[in-house]
Amino acid sequence: MTRDAAPGPTPPAEPWLAAARARAERFAELERLTQDPAVARDQARLPGLLREMGALADLAARWREVDAIEARRREAQALAADPAADPDLVALAREEMAESAPALERARERLKEALVGDDAEAGRDCIVEVRAGTGGEEAALFAADLYRMYSRYADGAGWKLELLDTSPTELGGLKEVVFALRGAGVYGAMRFEGGGHRVQRVPRTEAQGRIHTSACTVAVLPEIEAVEVDIKREDLVIETMRASGPGGQKVNKTESAIRLTHVPTGIVVHMQDNKSQHQNRDKAMRVLRARLHEHERQKAAAARARDRREQVGTGDRSDRVRTYNFPQNRVTDHRLNENYPLDQVIDGRLDKIIARLQEHDRLERLRALR
Repeated sequence: MTRDAAPGPTPPAEPWLAAARARAERFAELERLTQDPAVARDQARLPGLLREMGALADLAARWREVDAIEARRREAQALAADPAADPDLVALAREEMAESAPALERARERLKEALVGDDAEAGRDCIVEVRAGTGGEEAALFAADLYRMYSRYADGAGWKLELLDTSPTELGGLKEVVFALRGAGVYGAMRFEGGGHRVQRVPRTEAQGRIHTSACTVAVLPEIEAVEVDIKREDLVIETMRASGPGGQKVNKTESAIRLTHVPTGIVVHMQDNKSQHQNRDKAMRVLRARLHEHERQKAAAARARDRREQVGTGDRSDRVRTYNFPQNRVTDHRLNENYPLDQVIDGRLDKIIARLQEHDRLERLRALR
């Protein structure tokens, strides 16, 4: 890496340019940090810095390109306005000004593309939480279907799935399931699954054959390293209890289950899937870090929304994102207003939907910069 990544003196005149400048400055800061021998030896911190740096590299290069063209334009304008300058040099300066205008516009468009594509979190692993909502047992059965769908999708993508916690029901449903996914581009793909998922079908428990509507919520959180979130011990209430489950499952005589309460935010994490209290505590801390990170992201998004009405990509989990209509073998993604074959989607073949959502998100972010 070179040291010329630091932005020049060009004052950003538009909000999106200010955002690009801030990211270019962050790249320069990361460049200095990673060249510090003490940081380079810190194997807990270094991977995260390098990941963030890699996500910002293209944007930093595009910023330097814009800044260099603007610097040449300023020099040419100063020369053209100098009454004592040689006429031939003035002519060259005016020619440079004319040629640099379209070049600057093209460079700015490339910078916009880099800005909407800049996302240091896209390459992170993630934690997924699926919860049954309205619909009772049928919602729990649908939550189990969603978990199988994501398991199959992860398997096809070559990702590793780690089950963190489950709350099963008597009929084989899941009141809640929490799992981690690891692999290339995991969060960048899975984050579009966050939101409300609705199902329309005849439940197993329906004797009259009537179609019912139930719902689940899905939360997709980037997994955060311990060094990235400062959780003070005095801010935590840690409780232990006996694990429990239906039909005697997961019942034990030791207090292996853990409940963590983060007092400042009120976030509560309960973990009981392992017989080891230590393992449950470690998993609960991983989920707590992810939820705290999401909490701060949502606060920042709300603050930005007060300043501008059009907000892109907030990932509001309360939004209904998809409907699964079993009688018509149709899945409707409400963000795209497009339909897909349900039998393929529920089997874990999500590639087409996710690719379309990624492109839709990119175009919406670009539109917001216009």
